[in-house]
Amino acid sequence: MKKVNEGDFEYRFSDHGPKYLTKGPNVDVGVVVLKPSQEFQNHYHTTCEEIFYILEGEIDFYINNKRVPVKEGDLIQCAKGDSHYLINTSSNDFKAMFIKSPHIAVKDSVMISNPTTEEDNT
Repeated sequence: MKKVNEGDFEYRFSDHGPKYLTKGPNVDVGVVVLKPSQEFQNHYHTTCEEIFYILEGEIDFYINNKRVPVKEGDLIQCAKGDSHYLINTSSNDFKAMFIKSPHIAVKDSVMISNPTTEEDNT
C-alpha cells in the first residue's frame, strides 16, 4: 500500500506542467496544470498509453493533430503512438489527472512539432 499527498510534490515548471504522484512499479500517476495561454509540447509515447481525466477547466487537446475540446469530467485515452498536444485557450486554469501504463524506467516520450491550431479540426 502506498499513500501520497499532491501537496508533497512539485510541478515540473514551478506552478504548472506535470507533477508525478507515483511512478511504478506498474503505472505512473500524476496531475498536470496549464494556466491560460500555456501549452504542453506535442509528443507521443513509444511504449506507454496515457489517460487524462479532466478535474478542472477546459482545454483543447490535439490528438494526432485533430482538435478535441475537453472539459471537467471528460476522459481522454491516448494509445501508444498517439501524438498529444495541449493548449489552454480559456481564461481559467486547467487541471487533469494522468495515468501512464506500463511504467518504464526510461523516458519514452518523443517530442514532435506542434499542430497548426488556427483551424477548427473538430
